[in-house]
Amino acid sequence: GWYAHVPGLKVLAPATVEDARGMLALALADPDPVLIFEHAQLYNLEGELPDDASPALDICSARVRRPGTDVSLITHGGSLPKVLQAAQELAGLGISAEVIDLRVLRPLDDATLMASVRKCRRAVVVDESWRSGSLAAEIMARIMEQAFFDLDAPLARVCSEEVPIPYARHMEEAALPQVPKIVAAARALFGSTP
Repeated sequence: GWYAHVPGLKVLAPATVEDARGMLALALADPDPVLIFEHAQLYNLEGELPDDASPALDICSARVRRPGTDVSLITHGGSLPKVLQAAQELAGLGISAEVIDLRVLRPLDDATLMASVRKCRRAVVVDESWRSGSLAAEIMARIMEQAFFDLDAPLARVCSEEVPIPYARHMEEAALPQVPKIVAAARALFGSTP
């Protein structure tokens, strides 16, 4: 998030094996400065790679990882697996969650974000940054500027606790966004029951 506010930079945050591989080649070929941030918790992920780069792969747009109709869950990087799991749990509760993987933090793909928000009419932004000055705050501001009248509920965000990230595993998990917090934030947009 610190680099995503610098004009002239492209900031990438791949969350899948395919994106990490394909975006690197595209970044090297780009004439502008490109920063790629890989989340350490994603290093152990396994996945199948296509023989050729996907024609849909680029370094300028977000991607819908799971279609839905009731709430947009917007995230990037290491939070994507948690958000996908939360979407699965929400489906069990009768809430259809669309998962948007930002992939590109600068420039933000406003078109994909707004299309999802206008369709679902509710949104939760999940970001491992702290709430104060976070990328989540920027995304929420853009949604309010561009899609305020399309919303049926206030925007919500799930960010890291406002503490330095602890070293101990159990404390780190307590500080970072987790599936139960994401599910609770989404359910709250529908009142006590979905």
